[in-house]
Amino acid sequence: MHAHSPIKRRVSRQIHVGNVAVGGDAPIAVQSMTNTDTLDVEATVAQIAQLEKAGADIVRVSVPDMDAAEAFGKIKRLANVPLVADIHFDYKIALRVAELGVDCLRINPGNIGREDRVHAVVSAAREHGIPIRIGVNAGSLEKDLQKKYGEPTPAALVESAMRHIDYLDRLDFPDFKVSVKASDVFMAVAAYRDLATRIEQPLHLGITEAGGLRSGTVKSSIGLGMLLMDGIGDTIRVSLAADPVEEIKVGYDMLKSLKLRAKGINFIACPSCSRQNFDVISTMNQLEERLEDVMTPLNVSVIGCVVNGPGEAKETDIGLTGGSPANLVYIDGKPASKLRNDHLVDDLERLIRDKVREKQQQEDNTIARSV
Repeated sequence: MHAHSPIKRRVSRQIHVGNVAVGGDAPIAVQSMTNTDTLDVEATVAQIAQLEKAGADIVRVSVPDMDAAEAFGKIKRLANVPLVADIHFDYKIALRVAELGVDCLRINPGNIGREDRVHAVVSAAREHGIPIRIGVNAGSLEKDLQKKYGEPTPAALVESAMRHIDYLDRLDFPDFKVSVKASDVFMAVAAYRDLATRIEQPLHLGITEAGGLRSGTVKSSIGLGMLLMDGIGDTIRVSLAADPVEEIKVGYDMLKSLKLRAKGINFIACPSCSRQNFDVISTMNQLEERLEDVMTPLNVSVIGCVVNGPGEAKETDIGLTGGSPANLVYIDGKPASKLRNDHLVDDLERLIRDKVREKQQQEDNTIARSV
């Protein structure tokens, strides 16, 4: 966890999705889901690589039928990040992907029918050391629960989750995580808060079908933000009707804002006003685009004038303060150089990359010393 977060996390039992720890004291994992056709192995592997480059810890792939299961086996051999197979209803698909090296099964035990089928899936998971994710969704509650509650409610979501959990408890299989997703922020938050008190397993957070890039980001940030502030949540997926890479970026931005995870550059930038001595918005857009590849944690402030600029710069690794006739750059809180507007972004990018290299070098030296 990031050193300065005041959030006290709920204590949960740790599981492993491939080599990624989820729960316990592990960092909150950020995940997304491919939206390519699983049968198109090349396109799916390419998208997984993009997600990995953006920082995805875990990627989920939909496996709707046996042909997709065989394709999944090929994808798994070519992917570097742990893969979760999304399976509904057909237990044979779960058994096949378990043989093919899946890292986690997303399957609801209550949806796969007879007890012997649930037993077969759990036995395969146990044998291969694969955890299960129970995923309850307000849009697909069991018919009898829909009838009992009349409409999806937090209590209905939790009852559905506990029903699936009971199957695993009866088979003495504790290595699972649970999600209770709804597109309604209040419903999802209430369901997760309730579930968090009932089980010790890690929770996978999400506001399902949150919407497009902007509205979905806002809705997810509010819903997941409330839960994360409570210390609830061990892995997150931001569901956006957008490029899945955006889900990873938003997820990290969310965790960075709560100081729960540090990855890449944390930009502090003013909204810009008539006092600005350079074009703050254009500078920020260019810097964010150019520095997307940086995964080393770094704080950079970009402030258009001297009102807040020096104060912010003193608290960041690199700070730019607008000034006339030249802008002032601070490094490690101290004035370091002046930059003119004509090559501002190029010069600033160079300074940031130098700082990143320096930080990486320090990290490598620390690791070398400890070994």
